[in-house]
Amino acid sequence: MTRTLARLSATLLASAALAGCVVGPDYQGPPHPAPLAEKAPAFHRAGLAEAAQAPPVARWWTSLNDPELDRLIDAALAGSPDVHAAEARLRQSRALFTERQADKLPSATAAGGFIYANVPGDALPGGGGGTELKLYNAGFDATWEIDLFGGKQRAAESAADQAGAVQADLDDVRVSLAAEVARVYVDLRDQQQRRAIAEQSVKLESETVDLASQRNGRGVESSLDLERLRAHLETTRETLIPLQSDIEGSLDRLAVLTGSEPGALDAELAPAGAVPELPAQVAVGDPADLLRRRPDIRAAERKLASQNAVIGQRTADLFPKVNLIGLLGWGSTDIGRLFDGTTGLAAPVIQWNALDFGRTRARIDQARAGRDEAAAQYESTVLNALGEVETGLARLGHARQDVVAQARVKASADRAAVLMRQRQSAGVASTADVIDTERTRLNAEQNLLVAKAALVDDYVALQKSLGLGWGPAV
Repeated sequence: MTRTLARLSATLLASAALAGCVVGPDYQGPPHPAPLAEKAPAFHRAGLAEAAQAPPVARWWTSLNDPELDRLIDAALAGSPDVHAAEARLRQSRALFTERQADKLPSATAAGGFIYANVPGDALPGGGGGTELKLYNAGFDATWEIDLFGGKQRAAESAADQAGAVQADLDDVRVSLAAEVARVYVDLRDQQQRRAIAEQSVKLESETVDLASQRNGRGVESSLDLERLRAHLETTRETLIPLQSDIEGSLDRLAVLTGSEPGALDAELAPAGAVPELPAQVAVGDPADLLRRRPDIRAAERKLASQNAVIGQRTADLFPKVNLIGLLGWGSTDIGRLFDGTTGLAAPVIQWNALDFGRTRARIDQARAGRDEAAAQYESTVLNALGEVETGLARLGHARQDVVAQARVKASADRAAVLMRQRQSAGVASTADVIDTERTRLNAEQNLLVAKAALVDDYVALQKSLGLGWGPAV
């Protein structure tokens, strides 16, 4: 038995020594669709947004200094079904890689059996006494396809690269999720603040209507002007309805994003809160850092590497396949002497699909076309990523300018309201004039609030375009 096992092992080792020729092109890395950006020290529009060249922070939302937002994003990253689905896809891809690695190794099967037969005497030729038959059997067989031309090696490489792409896809889901939670949260706080301003406008206009009604009773105010004021009041009240609807929609959206049922966050987030304030400077790094960090670029690069390996996998089908078959068997009518005699077999089996009528070469052409498509998609992903960041920086810079302009308008409206109240105290301005000036001030305050919310939204969009939010701290 020992000599048989030794001969079988020697045959397998000798065949394994023949392996190692890996056909197909080796992966040379991705193309370079943006060579200037790879060497640029900064983004073109970084100055417009007052962006710093320092490396950006992975958990970018913490720079907004809003603990409620931090908690919501952490809850979303931990409980979102979208993240769980992406994690499950990653486990699948890693298991597939393990399977492809195992395909390079022998497969073996062990079997054992026992046969018992009791043959009666009248069933035997010539009659006579019955007999019993016992047979014990054990066996071990193995098959191994020698990877002479690297087809299985390329399949394992492709599976490994695909697993890397799925990992990057998971990171991209986290990036998008963190940005979406932040965007909806900013919208919620903006809606709540605008509702508060609208409520103040309703209060002021109600006072105007009451004053006009009194003046109408004294014959000083016309009925037509009074009705116009009442119509304007009802129009302002009507603006509260869609605002409340938007608030409830944002609350439900945040609950779903965090993996909760709609309504679960109402009690926690219903009290109005301020729109988060941006940091003084935004760290964005440089373009080369973006190309290494952004998940969709990494995913596109790994998909390209995977498609390149498929070419070698298909090319290996042009060549013969060698399978080793090994068999060890034992049998006896006495279980105590089962292993006294050994039957062994080791033999190579060669298979070659020589008459495939061009099918294999057609598959190779398909694989090459798939590689070329993946290369084009990588180039598109890189260029779009750079474009998104440059556009995001420009939008952020202009949004800062808009906030400054709206702040000047509000400051002017504030001063006008103060002066009008002083004129009222001096008896040279009416209450209606004061209310009208106050309405203008509230409109300026609402416009400034909208501009600030748009600024934070642009900041969130920039962080998403930078591919942040998936680091180990998450």
